[in-house]
Amino acid sequence: MKPAISSRLLSLALLVLLVGAWEVTVRQAGISALVLPAPSAVAKTLWTSLATGYLWPHIGATLAEMLLGLALGGAAGLAMGVALAESALLDRVFKPYVIVSQVVPKLALAPLFVLWFGFGMAPTIVMTALICFFPLMENTLTSLRQVDPNRLQLFRMLGASRAQTLLRLKLPAGLPGILAGLRVALVLALVGAVVGEFIGASRGLGAVIIAAQGMMDTPLMFAALTAIAAIGLLGYQATLMLERRLLRPYADQS
Repeated sequence: MKPAISSRLLSLALLVLLVGAWEVTVRQAGISALVLPAPSAVAKTLWTSLATGYLWPHIGATLAEMLLGLALGGAAGLAMGVALAESALLDRVFKPYVIVSQVVPKLALAPLFVLWFGFGMAPTIVMTALICFFPLMENTLTSLRQVDPNRLQLFRMLGASRAQTLLRLKLPAGLPGILAGLRVALVLALVGAVVGEFIGASRGLGAVIIAAQGMMDTPLMFAALTAIAAIGLLGYQATLMLERRLLRPYADQS
């Protein structure tokens, strides 16, 4: 059996073991579903919510906020990382402001975003974009600055322009680090979207959790959390597939 398949089977077995232990513990201890529902109750609620169509609009809203925030914040982070890596002056001028913008908790800014952008998806997308910005910016900046000095010197000897050096050497060489930043940004985008929905949103899985808390419907809260976990895992696997596809030509050359 291949190592990759065996490791996945072990991971699946561990999941089954943990879920089984959870089910047995809840049933044997007589724990109330209000405190901790059994996995079977969570699965039943999740299935019912999906079958009746209740969860699908909320899943769609969370996905839209996550992807739009990731696109905006990722594009801005990539552009800023390239700009700071290419210009020492810009790095000295803008880097302190970038750091300050990240140390301020985004949740503390959420009420301001609601005030500025109103209720709905807009404030959540803005907060998600701000959260996604820094990982891609920092990884891009670091990756572009760690290019092999010998290859960089060769490009200079051949008379390559700054743009040619960036597009043909720095970006391809820094692609693994940039894609690693994308993986982190995607996970943070989902977190940002859900947390943003806690503040005044009427749709989204975060709003479902708040509504379920108000109704004291703990199985529905766990069902929403399960949907969030599934979205995160699928999104992370999608970035890994994208990474393998983009890095394949460079792996073939080595």
